[in-house]
Amino acid sequence: MRKFVIGLLLIIVIGAAGFFTFAPAIVDRNMNRVSGEALPEITDEARALHASLTIVDLHSDSLLWKRDVLDRHDYGHMDVPRLRDGNVALQVFSSVTKTPTNQNYDNNSADGDNVTALVVGQLQPPRTWTSLLERSLYHAEKLDDAAEESDGALSQIRSAGDIDSLLAGRSDGSGRIGALFSAEGLHNLEGDLSNLDVLYGAGLRMAGLTHFFDNALAGSMHGEGKGGLTDMGRDAVRQMEDSGIIVDIAHCSRACVDDILTMARRPVVSSHGGVQATCNVNRNLSDDHIRRVAETGGIIGIGYWEGAVCSTSPEAIARAMTHVRDLVGVQHVALGSDFDGTVLVRFDTAGLVHVTQALMDAGFSEEEIRAVMGGNAMRVIRRGLIPIAELPAPELPASAPSENESESA
Repeated sequence: MRKFVIGLLLIIVIGAAGFFTFAPAIVDRNMNRVSGEALPEITDEARALHASLTIVDLHSDSLLWKRDVLDRHDYGHMDVPRLRDGNVALQVFSSVTKTPTNQNYDNNSADGDNVTALVVGQLQPPRTWTSLLERSLYHAEKLDDAAEESDGALSQIRSAGDIDSLLAGRSDGSGRIGALFSAEGLHNLEGDLSNLDVLYGAGLRMAGLTHFFDNALAGSMHGEGKGGLTDMGRDAVRQMEDSGIIVDIAHCSRACVDDILTMARRPVVSSHGGVQATCNVNRNLSDDHIRRVAETGGIIGIGYWEGAVCSTSPEAIARAMTHVRDLVGVQHVALGSDFDGTVLVRFDTAGLVHVTQALMDAGFSEEEIRAVMGGNAMRVIRRGLIPIAELPAPELPASAPSENESESA
């Protein structure tokens, strides 16, 4: 009997070890896939232009997964070697801390959470098992550690000066990559606005108010109430603008977007999504909201998956970008991949040249392509990181949103 019990325990231990070793990678591989569908040929002209670009991607969820971003992987969408292959200069890494059970685009309760099982299955520190704030702080630590261990290949972006250093460092062709830490939904504040300072100290420089459910700050486009900003949400937006945390409206309800754009004193970002004119999905921006984002001097990151552009083809991506350009100007168009965000895409970050080719095929000029692929995002991010108190006096918000007017000019 004793031998039987010992044998059974050994089987359990071996099984558990196998599960915790292999299951996270299996889930990652199944959730973050590249479709393998055919892609257009890339011309020599497109390759040459792409190699000369400064590229910025406004959103990836790679920190969610148990994957060392410094190593090349044959699954998922993004890691540093593939960022280098794609010639990416700056990648925004978002912290996902909670997703609803039975997640969908239309109506989700705040009850239930898929991420908890992932956190435990990855054997993350126990402090992250029950705290959304600690999950974000853990993601920030992962990014810090990656930067420290990268031998200069990956550097944290926390200030306008860091942007300047990144661009200067890339001028020698070294392929250095900047990493900016973001959050997908401020439910990680756990109802305490002072935690925004904690996250800022950990490197947070961009944040969306909501993700797939309503929270204490605002309604989500995918939530049950879909309301606007709460008093806490308004205070959070003000604090973000003051400190230099860029406000992201992705996943916000229409009422939430309206409220943010009405009170915005600084350029607003829609980090990843699409436009309803080319893909009539609820999370995508209406023409009215596109115009109002542009009025703040902000940018709209176009994604690469079905829910963003109603296809996974490069042509569909370019079609959405063309619409924004024609409606409000090319200076408001950017990339927002949502790589590693449990989406199916046709190419990973190493294949970003396909976007360059699609823009060329759609008739974008070289100057326009440089703006879309990263120039616009660099401009908005660099300015957005400057705390409001450090802006030149003529640009400080007064009774009128002078910074917005300056950016839009």
